[in-house]
Amino acid sequence: MCRHLGYLGPPLTLASLIYDGEHSLERQSYAPRMTQGNLLNADGFGVGWYSGGETRRFRRAQPIWTDVSFREIAEVVPAGCAVAAIRSATSGFPVDESCAQPFRAGTRLFSHNGKVEGFAGVEGKLRELAGDLAEVPDARAPVDSALIFAIAARTWRAGVPIEDGLAEAARALGALAAGRYNLLAADGTALAATVWGDSLFVRTTADTIRIASEPLTEEAGWEPVPDRSLVTADLESGVRIDPL
Repeated sequence: MCRHLGYLGPPLTLASLIYDGEHSLERQSYAPRMTQGNLLNADGFGVGWYSGGETRRFRRAQPIWTDVSFREIAEVVPAGCAVAAIRSATSGFPVDESCAQPFRAGTRLFSHNGKVEGFAGVEGKLRELAGDLAEVPDARAPVDSALIFAIAARTWRAGVPIEDGLAEAARALGALAAGRYNLLAADGTALAATVWGDSLFVRTTADTIRIASEPLTEEAGWEPVPDRSLVTADLESGVRIDPL
């Protein structure tokens, strides 16, 4: 169910981040190795990055391999912090650009890899947890991920770090309904992620951090993150993994 990645480091082109590697995010759209219950991630894609102090995004409701224009653009757009995602739509939710991630709340980017089991039965409770959606337009997208995003964004509005918002959302969802709650966020200088029911890997070098649902290359150094974990990462402190 979907794949995503986060990057921190010296600016690289979006094309390098998304298309490079034997198991690139683009390849995972048609040949994923670790997804559960689906063969394709072809129901949309998106990438968010930071440029000139602004948070930028590109999202589409089509398979990433079909968008040759995006690939040309991606070859000339640099990013030192980015979140990218490809989507496999859960039955009952539309294939629509509004559902493609990452979602955005101010300078924060968010992606959800997974699903809420029995969503119809808990939707009302999720909306109570999410609170007012007026300030977060992406939280109104017609997909379960949007309400998970809204819960995280509510905590962010209170001034908490991105990792605390993800942890609160994952714990709240886990207490309410079965599901897979692998969440990923960025704020321009840091990444955070939760592992809850699906795969996640981290790879670091002297000046880069990558977080991805699956290893993007055959290189050594891709470390699996244990289930029910919270990942916090920045270039000054490195990567920290705590139990959820």
